[in-house]
Formats: sequence, structure tokens, C-alpha cells
Amino acid sequence: MIIENNPVEKEAMEAYRRGDRGEAQRLQEKFAAQFREEYKEKDHCPCKKACRYHGNCKECVAIHRAHQEHVPNCMRRMLNDRIKKLSELTEHTIANEIEPPQEILRKE
Repeated sequence: MIIENNPVEKEAMEAYRRGDRGEAQRLQEKFAAQFREEYKEKDHCPCKKACRYHGNCKECVAIHRAHQEHVPNCMRRMLNDRIKKLSELTEHTIANEIEPPQEILRKE
């Protein structure tokens, strides 16, 4: 099962956009049921950083919401994809103005 860009969940979002809330909720529950079954015993967290909250999304997200400094590592790819599309509006010139912190520069 894939989580990122999951076809069932993407279909659920399309149903929401069409105004078919019932179908959207049915599909969303289908995704959630598949997730619960697939990851009952497996690690689902894509984060490569060693952290005591690894795999515990509820607490991890709560911590990030509380300090509001940055987003969890597992959400960065999704956000960066969106930011990249926005950056196309200025031919990615924002890249010339960004210097990532040392922590981000380390090799994975």
C-alpha cells in the first residue's frame, strides 16, 4: 500500500470537489481501513530521522502544532512539491534567496 498520492484517497478528494460527500467519506474510510490493516504491525513513517516519536503521528503532529516552527519531516515532500509549483511563477528565483540551515544540508 502506498500512502503518498494514494489513488483511493485522491478519488475521495475528487468526490469532495464534486460535492459528493457520501462517496468521499466512503472512499476515505476505505483508505483508512486499508491503512489500518496494512500497517497494523509495520512501520508507516517515512521519516529517516531518529526520533522518539517516530511512527506516532498523533504526538508528532501535536508537537509541531504546538511549537509552530516547522512541519514534520513526513510532510515536507508534499509541501515542497506545492511550493515548487508556486515558485514556477517567478522562474524559481526564490532559490537565490534561500540558504538552508546546516541541519538540512547533511546527507541522508
